[in-house]
Amino acid sequence: MSSEYVETVDGVLQITIATPANGTSLDFTGVNAGSAALRDLDPGIGAVLLQGTGGNFCAGGDVRGFAAAADRGAHIRGLATDLHEFVRLLDAAPVPVVAAVHGWAAGAGMSLVLAADIALGGPKTKLRPAYPGIGLSPDGGMSWTLPRIVGAGRAQEILLTDAVLSADEAVRIGILSRLVPDEEVHSEALRLARTLAAGPRAAHATIKSLLLSSRTASLSDQLDSETEAIAASANSPAGREGVDAFVEKRRPTFP
Repeated sequence: MSSEYVETVDGVLQITIATPANGTSLDFTGVNAGSAALRDLDPGIGAVLLQGTGGNFCAGGDVRGFAAAADRGAHIRGLATDLHEFVRLLDAAPVPVVAAVHGWAAGAGMSLVLAADIALGGPKTKLRPAYPGIGLSPDGGMSWTLPRIVGAGRAQEILLTDAVLSADEAVRIGILSRLVPDEEVHSEALRLARTLAAGPRAAHATIKSLLLSSRTASLSDQLDSETEAIAASANSPAGREGVDAFVEKRRPTFP
């Protein structure tokens, strides 16, 4: 696992998915290092931060690499397989996933924004599917996540017209959570991730589990799941500390 791409700071697993050396296209050294870290998640980690270290969060796939491949289909199949393992692991992670979205998030970069639990951007942030522009269909889960976030009709328009979304529009339709000054996107996303990591980790894991089950559960089944979850939480160390701290009018110290 390369420390250039994966680093843990204050309980936050920081995964670099694009670098200047790779032209801010999706860097699979970072993706695969991130998958390895998520697959064997350190119990000391309480949040994940997705970041790019160049001028963009991620400008999408390495199109020149696509063009140079002897068998383009086989090449892209391999990349999509690795990317999709990463997305599956992010989705299953028991901790919040935050994305620091500065500059462009295009193609697979946009897919990873959609895969995050919370995504912060700046006024100059832009998002674009980018797949139709090079005659390809989406990967990274975009055809699944986008309609669930923005609605089926809006997702069809965005994907079929290869729309460029401004930061304000991305917030309005729910892709970005909020905007901060461009120069503060990474620092604010890291601050948020650290705050989440210091919070009630058991509650965060349960929230993510409930949201995951809600995708296929009926309302009645989901209500049953919530009943069991909140009852278990009430007797957990985090639940006891949270309730006691509220009653005692002090800041909780979650285990």
